[in-house]
Parts: sequence; C-alpha cells; structure tokens
Amino acid sequence: MPSVLLAAALAASLAPAQAPRAPFVATPPDVVDRMLRLAQTGPQDVVYDLGCGDGRIVIAAARRFGARGVGVDIDPVRIDEARANAKAAGVERLVTFRVQDALETDVSEATVVTLYLVSALNVKLRPRLASQLRPGARVVSHNFTIGDWEPDVVDVFTSADGLSRTLYLWNMKP
Repeated sequence: MPSVLLAAALAASLAPAQAPRAPFVATPPDVVDRMLRLAQTGPQDVVYDLGCGDGRIVIAAARRFGARGVGVDIDPVRIDEARANAKAAGVERLVTFRVQDALETDVSEATVVTLYLVSALNVKLRPRLASQLRPGARVVSHNFTIGDWEPDVVDVFTSADGLSRTLYLWNMKP
C-alpha cells in the first residue's frame, strides 16, 4: 500500500504546471509606453502586471519611470524569461516575478495594475481589484474591458505596427 501512495505523490510532483489561461501575445513597446504614461506611472509606483509574459511592462516601468514592479504569470517558462530580461535590462533590483495565478494574486501593494487578458478573466479579477486596491491606484487594460465597470479614460489609437488599439483606465475611488 505505501508504494501506491508513493507512486501517487511522485505522479503529482511530476504533473505539468497549470496551463496558461490565455495565449501569450506580446504587447508592442509603444503600447507598453502608452499604458504606463496613461497610468501616470512614476518612481513612487508599484506596478503589477497580471499575466506578465516576458516581463516587458514591469521592466519598462522600472527602466523608464523608476517604478518598482511585480510580474505575475502562471507559466514558469515565461517567468524565467522575464527574470532573464530584467537582468539584461539592469533592473532586477526593482522588479520581481512570481509563478502565480493572477486570479489568486494579492494586489494590495499595487498602485498601478496592467492587464492584457481577455474580458472574461478581467471580470473574474474585478472583485479582487475592487477590494484590494487603495484609492488612487490605477488599472490599465489593453484592448479588453472589465465587464460593465465604466472606465475613466478610453484611449483609442493606432500603434506602430498599424493596428488599432484601445486602452482602458480606471482610477480607484474611495
């Protein structure tokens, strides 16, 4: 009987990591910059990127705006890539990356949250954002709304790659 338990424990430890909830699609650099500017990111901010992929948003927040950053992704391969990118950019002291489910992430430290997730995931995040973010925190989403949550700003533009983009900004109110 103990060998059955040992086999089950071994199988569980070798199980693949949880699959990503959405495919990784990199945000173009000009869109990253526009998202961070829309949120009025500065050195006093802590930027959380939920579904951070290769880490480009929090790395840009650190490099260009002096902000601290936390990237969260469910895919450990992406987190390894993000850590390597932060080191290459010389900002590893300002940013951290976590293998974690965005729907379970504590965002209470964040002053800016960036999202490039599908609307259905954004809707699932809304209660966490509303309950954990302090007044004055900002949420910026690339191309996807958060259900019927009315944004404070909608920014529609054509990015450098010629695609139409929409950014949504919400300012957390008391």
